[in-house]
Amino acid sequence: MNIRRLSPAAALAGAAAMGLTTLTACSNHTGDGRTDGKLDVVASFYPMQFLAQRIGGNHVHVSTLTKPGVEPHDLEISPRQTAQLSKAGLVVYLKGLQPSVDRAIGQAGPRHVADAASYTTLEDHGTEVEGEEGHEHAHEAHEGDAAADPHIWLDPVRYAQVAEGVGKALRKADPDHAAAYKKNTAALVKQLGALNDDFKTGLKGRDTDTFITTHAAFGYLSERYGLRQEAISGLDPESEPSPARMRGLHTIAEKDKVGTVFFETLVSDKTAKTLAGDLHLKTDVLDPIEGIGKASKGRDYFEVMRSNLTALRKALGAG
Repeated sequence: MNIRRLSPAAALAGAAAMGLTTLTACSNHTGDGRTDGKLDVVASFYPMQFLAQRIGGNHVHVSTLTKPGVEPHDLEISPRQTAQLSKAGLVVYLKGLQPSVDRAIGQAGPRHVADAASYTTLEDHGTEVEGEEGHEHAHEAHEGDAAADPHIWLDPVRYAQVAEGVGKALRKADPDHAAAYKKNTAALVKQLGALNDDFKTGLKGRDTDTFITTHAAFGYLSERYGLRQEAISGLDPESEPSPARMRGLHTIAEKDKVGTVFFETLVSDKTAKTLAGDLHLKTDVLDPIEGIGKASKGRDYFEVMRSNLTALRKALGAG
């Protein structure tokens, strides 16, 4: 999927605090994929980095190709990073999200890879702008489908499936610490199960199922909890919504008692605020957690997801 987005000034100050390893140039397949006895893991962007760090624990060095505050779709891989991929003990990525990463992995040929897209099913969560009410549609995407929605980490159940896959990849890449990886995977999957329970409980008794957001990043989350996502710009937040789409959103907001228009931390909020102003609605942040930066409402995946739950409960009149 080749989706480009608007990037604000990068919030890079948190990089050191997140324990990122500096990427350095190296020759193809030199060394054993380790530094100081620890497995070198390269993650493509934050949700993959989070899994590698939580499952790998003290037995891995984790670096990320996408710096904090940078919109991951905008990433262009440097020759140094391609060389680092070739030396890594394991590369954790999501095929189809970042075309430059996909190309670099193909060139580098790392010894072990964990593709998150292979551990769960991907669907098309684009938005129908024509026809009855413009409601979201979803179907299972075929392999290589350019319309496949990559935002699987926003569904705790699918993210747990990916965690299981990454855990297995770590055990294969570093069998000496397989027991630790298995234990850490189980603990993380349990936490994700609790998060899923929190969303199911927290969204009960809501006044409406419908929410409006900048783009269609929340299709898996909506499908999991019986919500209806209405995106201003479909899967591509850079595209300008048509007049027909804007009229449709006006109708949907009135019919479905929508009170809030959501925008994101790494994408321009101009269109969302324009729509909210026209309809006299509130605005709030619903974070797709593609990166953790200064504007993020939380320090890690779990904190931001629970912030998202709070925002949804308020917007949908739950509880």
